[in-house]
Amino acid sequence: MRTASRSGWTVAQLFRDEGAGRSTWLATMVRLGQRSVMDLDAMLTHYFGTTDLDTLDTIAIDDGLERVRIAFGTERETGRRFALWAVLATLGDAPDPRDAFKSAAEQQAAQAYVRALRTADTLDD
Repeated sequence: MRTASRSGWTVAQLFRDEGAGRSTWLATMVRLGQRSVMDLDAMLTHYFGTTDLDTLDTIAIDDGLERVRIAFGTERETGRRFALWAVLATLGDAPDPRDAFKSAAEQQAAQAYVRALRTADTLDD
């Protein structure tokens, strides 16, 4: 799924990588010629202890979400902050982009990411 934007973030891409003997969700954001790849499975493992959230009970999910929210609130590096927001968005717990990001470019990138997620969900149905 690819979404173009006129903001500083020019491309949002959400794809499934089947390489290296494992399957992982990757999201690529390209901004002003810089490429940043977020390995969502690695982030899920870091904050939740697994990539299979269906195996977790409600308390474990809530605890993981709290860890991600704290990291998001304290992170200052733009790329990592966006990646944390993307995890929250993927799990349906992200703040509104207008509240989460100060710059219009980041807000537009977040909105493009949400549209990509919705399109991916539609394609999965």
